[in-house]
Amino acid sequence: TFQRQLQQSDCQNMLMKKVFDTHMLFLQINQSAAALKHVFAALRLFVGKFPSAFFQGQADLCGSLCYEILKCCNHRSRSTQTEASALLYFFMRKNFEFNKQKSIVRSHLQLIKAVSQLIADAGIGGSRFQHSLAIINNFANGDKQMKNLNFPAEVKDLTKRIRTVLMATAQMKEHEKDPEMLVDLQYSLANSYASTPELRRTWLESMAKIHARNGDLSEAAMCYIHIAALIAEYLKRKGKINIFKTSCVSINIV
Repeated sequence: TFQRQLQQSDCQNMLMKKVFDTHMLFLQINQSAAALKHVFAALRLFVGKFPSAFFQGQADLCGSLCYEILKCCNHRSRSTQTEASALLYFFMRKNFEFNKQKSIVRSHLQLIKAVSQLIADAGIGGSRFQHSLAIINNFANGDKQMKNLNFPAEVKDLTKRIRTVLMATAQMKEHEKDPEMLVDLQYSLANSYASTPELRRTWLESMAKIHARNGDLSEAAMCYIHIAALIAEYLKRKGKINIFKTSCVSINIV
């Protein structure tokens, strides 16, 4: 009934946000496995009908959906895990098709970011979550329509990166009583995302919190200066500001 209004401004409008938030409520409030099956079906229709809401413009809706689906991938019900994994695979495939079969950059970035957030919020990473990652890989390997494209390889790379983050986090947990070792591990992880400023910022913020908690305020300040430099560098490349004659490398931060 309101499809025309929902598609205004390439689906970047307040009505779309309200409809999306209503869908998300079904995942944020505990539901039965039977109810969740219908919620996932509704979300498949929603993503299929309005892909530009997720893969164009601001990434807020994409990030929120990735976060909620990943939570369901860690669900205690095997049927819910399978349904969530299928929806996530469908979402990545839609991203690939929307980008004219070139990449899944947006869903890749938002999924890694959501994993980083969920590690702190919900403690994901156990056998249930690993099982969901295996299901997603199986979907990619068995999708005959995508067999001769680079999509299966992109999915495999994404799941591999997620496992790398989970392994790094497990190491951090082992050294949580050793502040210096913990920060060193976080620094290594932040550097591994040098080509992805948004993720690098996520881990630098986490480092800053650890430093602040331990009373190392000058170290925490350096983390925030590093984050500011990343943002400034991004804005400079976008032509939004012109405060540096050269890049942020000139101030020995990035």
